[in-house]
Amino acid sequence: MKTRVLSIVVIMILGITSLMAQDQKENEFFVAGECGMCKTRIEKAANTVEGVAEASWDKETKMLEVAFCCTKPDIKAIHKAIAEVGHDTKIVKAEDAAYDKLPACCKYERLDYKKVK
Repeated sequence: MKTRVLSIVVIMILGITSLMAQDQKENEFFVAGECGMCKTRIEKAANTVEGVAEASWDKETKMLEVAFCCTKPDIKAIHKAIAEVGHDTKIVKAEDAAYDKLPACCKYERLDYKKVK
């Protein structure tokens, strides 16, 4: 009897762990920026995209780590939201007007985008 109860408990724990792993999917990508104000702006923009549970940008590595809840959102939508507030990613370049609105301490070296034929 104890063996059956223990087996059922183990199966339940494995099932719950599996479901939790599906709920949190992570992705990481480069976002240009310089300071703490950039960090706040980038994370806020990423968090506006539906399906993003949490976003964390590292000033040193320039990498944004995004955790998703439930279903994975459109990654390009995250890149676009970040570009709209003035920060380049490797997929989407911010419009010059958005970049120009950044405070002086947030000005970073713009990424070089080559036209794809």
